[in-house]
Amino acid sequence: MDHGTGDLRVPGLADSGERMSEPEQKPELDGGEALLSACRDLGADYIFCSAGSEWAPVWEALARRAEQGDADRPPRYLDLTHETVAVGMATGYAAVTGRGQVVLLHAGAGLLQGANAVHGALLAGVPMVVCSGESAGYGDGAGRDPGSQWYRNLSVVGGPQALAAPFTKWACAAGDAGVLYGMVRRAGELAAQPPAGPVYVNTPVEVLLDRWQPSPAAGPVPRPAEVVAAAGDVAVAARLLAAAERPVLAVESAGRDPEAFGALVDLAEFLAIPVVEPQSAVCASFPRTSPLHQGGDLAALAADADLVVLLGCRAPWYPPSARPGAATVLVIDEVAHRPHLAYQVLTADHYAGGDVAATLRAILAEVQDLKPDPAVVGARRDRLEQAHGAADAARREAEQRALVTSPGRVDPVALVAALRDRIGPDAAVVDETITHSRTITRHLMADRPGRYHYVQGGLGQGLGVALGAKLALGPERLVTLTVGDGSWLYNPVLPGLMAAAQYNLPLLVVVFSNGAYLSMRHNHVRSYPEGAAVRTGHFLGVDLSAQPDAAAVATAAGATGRTVSDTGQLASALDQAVTAVRGGRTAVVNVQLTR
Repeated sequence: MDHGTGDLRVPGLADSGERMSEPEQKPELDGGEALLSACRDLGADYIFCSAGSEWAPVWEALARRAEQGDADRPPRYLDLTHETVAVGMATGYAAVTGRGQVVLLHAGAGLLQGANAVHGALLAGVPMVVCSGESAGYGDGAGRDPGSQWYRNLSVVGGPQALAAPFTKWACAAGDAGVLYGMVRRAGELAAQPPAGPVYVNTPVEVLLDRWQPSPAAGPVPRPAEVVAAAGDVAVAARLLAAAERPVLAVESAGRDPEAFGALVDLAEFLAIPVVEPQSAVCASFPRTSPLHQGGDLAALAADADLVVLLGCRAPWYPPSARPGAATVLVIDEVAHRPHLAYQVLTADHYAGGDVAATLRAILAEVQDLKPDPAVVGARRDRLEQAHGAADAARREAEQRALVTSPGRVDPVALVAALRDRIGPDAAVVDETITHSRTITRHLMADRPGRYHYVQGGLGQGLGVALGAKLALGPERLVTLTVGDGSWLYNPVLPGLMAAAQYNLPLLVVVFSNGAYLSMRHNHVRSYPEGAAVRTGHFLGVDLSAQPDAAAVATAAGATGRTVSDTGQLASALDQAVTAVRGGRTAVVNVQLTR
């Protein structure tokens, strides 16, 4: 796919070597074409836009391309009706593909509306370029009239880049059309460099409307160079792993890369290393079905370990200073210290820094040469298989108890078990629950990369992230959003359902409804276990009993909706919902839970 600007043609612009007929005139390119060309050269597949009055130059550039019969050429443009949906879709798409996308928001107001999701992209470590505008002249400047709304309602003291700076990797303004292409291009390259994340460019409306002259030197942006761990660090890591008698490995995010997922499986299998996905894990990084998977409690294993390996972990301990035991700590990560974290404690003794997949492969090669004691490895494997077998038997027993049909609401364990068995092994699950997230990870039994993804940052992004994942995975892959009823209320539901229908992105949405913000109650009780609220039952910030029925709202918006209030209804409701989604229609199943 050629992303070079040399292939860009506009009406009236003759091919090289041809003479223009007398009536034809070369049109003036403007900043809208500069921005679109930068998106194309960055390799963006999509422009996710929540419309604003500054984007007429971009729309005109897209209209010119459509006039030439070139509308399907990347980047494709998506019109979305809410900023959180736009940013969330870019996040979900980039999380699946690894390729950064472009988001257009409106002024400072649209940037603020989408800020929660932009911050979520920062935490998730996904690349994207976010743009919004302002006015530089307020109608008194030279050139075309930007519109009075910029003078009256849309100005931000210090510019919108000041708003974006705290929740992006980099934020700046393009002050002239001559630098707009280069600034957006550089922003995309910054976004992709480790640690990947969102960047922001302020594109004033006058800059977008101004004339632009393409540079003949422009062209497709190369991929970031792969950072490989130093040979000495790899050697130290291999010696530590080969000599350890009681190692444990914790992983949070490495599984986003399928290559890293496979490399971790190979290393763990060779050495019989117990692998833990702690509460802070944000995706499936190791098969839950493997006997080496030891659940989510890192502290218990680390307390007795002689080596703790932190693979792609941002925050392994809580409190941060509460490192358990006296084990040596080895950190393997592309960027161990996250610059967006205000406080981070890893207590590392050794680092192996570089691309995770390549680093794990290099460590495994050296470990194999060291020939670790097979008796030690074999005994460790036997212990882990017994522990995993006991935990798995307890899981199955819990599911059987929960699935027993009885009148009344549904046990969340029953819901996850029934959902797992009906969506199939290849379905992707995007999770935006709070109190039920550990139940979902335990009973979903994710066994492959891409199976499970947890939405990071503030609540309300899940619907957009799931839509972006669906866009990336295509029509054959089922995408399920598991979301608490409190989280669902934060989501822009109507704009999200509209996008699902408009762009043929059917989702299965399962709402975990307990009628309360239980996390609020849990935190209140933890702080005041014998307080007045506990004595009287007078809890505030908890009650969601007045919420509308999520299934009824979905039905009104054109999706299918079903409310489940009894375990006996669960299987048929989920089966019908999956059938609807595979038939091209979003389905929302609102399940009333016991807890």
